[in-house]
Amino acid sequence: MYSGSVTSIDERNESAGLRVDPISLAHDNWSAAGWGDVADGMALVTSIMRVQQLMLARVEAVLRPFELTFARFEVLMLLHFSGRGSMPVGKIGERLQVHPASVTNAVQRLAAAGLVERSTNPDDGRSVLAAITTTGRDLALEAAEALNRDVFADVGVDAGDRVTLFGQLADWRAAHGDFSPDQGR
Repeated sequence: MYSGSVTSIDERNESAGLRVDPISLAHDNWSAAGWGDVADGMALVTSIMRVQQLMLARVEAVLRPFELTFARFEVLMLLHFSGRGSMPVGKIGERLQVHPASVTNAVQRLAAAGLVERSTNPDDGRSVLAAITTTGRDLALEAAEALNRDVFADVGVDAGDRVTLFGQLADWRAAHGDFSPDQGR
């Protein structure tokens, strides 16, 4: 069992008189605990998860006036960009990489709000088809404009770094089976 000294965030903040990055502190503590060989990996994973929380909070704040969550916004935009404005609910789940129950819930809530219509898929008679309504398309485009202006235009990373970071994250996602790089983007 580790018996060394671990500095708490409060101790570090009090002694320095300023706020310290808690993930850097965790990195130091990981190293001090004898896990220095994996401290960088822990800090990277924790940082990515924290950035996801920060970005989701920012996106959700912009979408709140539209009474949309990011998940529902994604469904609307996927339907908007689809050739026919409709798609089987199962295909929506595949494209958005979410559990079928989550997609079903999102589509039901969007339908209750009059933003999509649900119907039996005429191609197979078994699956459910979701189709964006005019109201849904208008709201999605309005919300997209707000996100473009208030989030996507300035994500806090320089333009060149955005391209590099996107490429690195895409490589990482492909290496972990998120998509097949030979299938293209």
